[in-house]
Amino acid sequence: MTLLTETAGSEWWRSAVIYQIYPRSFADNNGDGMGDLPGITSHLSDLASLGIDAIWLSPFMTSPQKDAGYDVADYCDVDPIFGTMSDFDVMLKTAHTLGIRVIVDLVPNHSSDQHAWFQQALAAAPGSPERARYMFRDGQGPDGSLPPNNWDSVFGGSAWSRLTEPDGAPGQWYLHLFDESQPDFDWSNPEVREYFEGVLRFWLDRGVDGFRVDVAHGLIKMDGLPDYTPDPEGGSMGGDADDVPYWGQPAVHEIYREWHKLLATYDDDRALCAEAWLPTPEKTALWVRPDEMHQAFNFPYLVTEWDAVALRRVITESLRAFPGVGAPPTWVLSNHDVVRHASRLALTADNPQGDGIGPKSQGKPDPAVGLRRARAATTLMLALPGSAYIYQGEELGLPEAMEIPDDARQDPTWFRTNGERYGRDGCRVPIPWQSGAPAYGFNDTGASWLPQPEEWAGLTRDLQEADSESTLWLYRTLLAERRERGLGVGTLEWLEGFGDDVIAFRNDAVTVIVNIGAAPVQLPAGVVVTSSGPLEGAQLPVDTAVWLETV
Repeated sequence: MTLLTETAGSEWWRSAVIYQIYPRSFADNNGDGMGDLPGITSHLSDLASLGIDAIWLSPFMTSPQKDAGYDVADYCDVDPIFGTMSDFDVMLKTAHTLGIRVIVDLVPNHSSDQHAWFQQALAAAPGSPERARYMFRDGQGPDGSLPPNNWDSVFGGSAWSRLTEPDGAPGQWYLHLFDESQPDFDWSNPEVREYFEGVLRFWLDRGVDGFRVDVAHGLIKMDGLPDYTPDPEGGSMGGDADDVPYWGQPAVHEIYREWHKLLATYDDDRALCAEAWLPTPEKTALWVRPDEMHQAFNFPYLVTEWDAVALRRVITESLRAFPGVGAPPTWVLSNHDVVRHASRLALTADNPQGDGIGPKSQGKPDPAVGLRRARAATTLMLALPGSAYIYQGEELGLPEAMEIPDDARQDPTWFRTNGERYGRDGCRVPIPWQSGAPAYGFNDTGASWLPQPEEWAGLTRDLQEADSESTLWLYRTLLAERRERGLGVGTLEWLEGFGDDVIAFRNDAVTVIVNIGAAPVQLPAGVVVTSSGPLEGAQLPVDTAVWLETV
């Protein structure tokens, strides 16, 4: 048997369960169809009753919203569509009163093209200090009409756009790894580093408990900006390959060492979590060495298929790699960029990260199979040592919204690929709170920035509150038992003898068994703590997980 232990510590982030709020889709207080900060505040007590330890808010800063707020124009203010800075302060104070910590999203790889710095760069000459804050380059060819290299945008198309100078002449090109409205900063420039240290201090002084860092592996680009052609079958964010010239460059670690020092000057264990799509847990763990970030999303775990051998392998690697550098594994199954796991785990065709699912997609999931597997996968994840992230709506068992009309889609991926990739709208649809209410209780007007599926009427929170067999009740039970039994700081010991299609381990006094095979599995003697679905006597059905106290 293999013994794996999460490095224990007193810091809250080592074992926290953190709930991701996508503000525009969580709750809408003013009825305009867009979620807002007062809406979040109005439902914080619901999150407290769920049993989470912290919330992470996707961007709510000032933005033209070309990419749902990930195009920031002012890093130190609230966008009016979400409310005011006063609304933020009330939300923060309310969360802290309820014992909920608050993590905010920080987007340092790129800004909006409406940011004051980029507007200054457009008005300045090539080679100027204003342009040196971004990645401006001359084009190739005798007239500079070809982009500086062959890099593609994550959202499709070229990663370079060419300026037109004030006199109408074609000018330099600028790099944007995402939408053309999101120019990349040049992080070799000390002025950029100083600016973002100021942004960190602004929010830390306001009382936030940490930052989730967007595209944390993308800030530094390889010297010379060499050509690179990614694997067309791989994911778009770099988790499928090594040595990508714009992902995971070694010099980026220097930035986070400086940020770590800055956070250490504040009390209450402020934390940094990296969105770093890297190919293996070992490489991901490099981001959470003792003097760098505190957490890094375990994307190799997220993208692992519903396969016992593969899951056991990535869990083993994670519980070796992260504690090996003194950090907790940070487990995650869904977020605002991937197909919801209540659908993803039942797909029958390839679906690279960022493609999404739409009306013409192949291999659409069986909803019943997807939900059964999602409940089992969560029951597995919340039994693992370390920290875990939950994406809003997964506690309701929400599937991906797959039938969004073309004219309602808003993800830049959809437009930049001319409809070849559906993108991420399907996981971002406003969540349902109340059956029979306008917009299912998202607001009281019925407005919704993305259309909500009719079938969500049966998945609303109020209906699930009244059903002890619901997914909401499962999450509550798992979180309560996880906390009471200290599973987040526990020790994992693999159990043998259950076959290749079964995951079986013990975390301290709890035995966890997950049946990913094609036939029921005989359970050992013990008291059932909870299960992801009904048991068949002493047998564990297919796609079901159970926690036991064994004798």
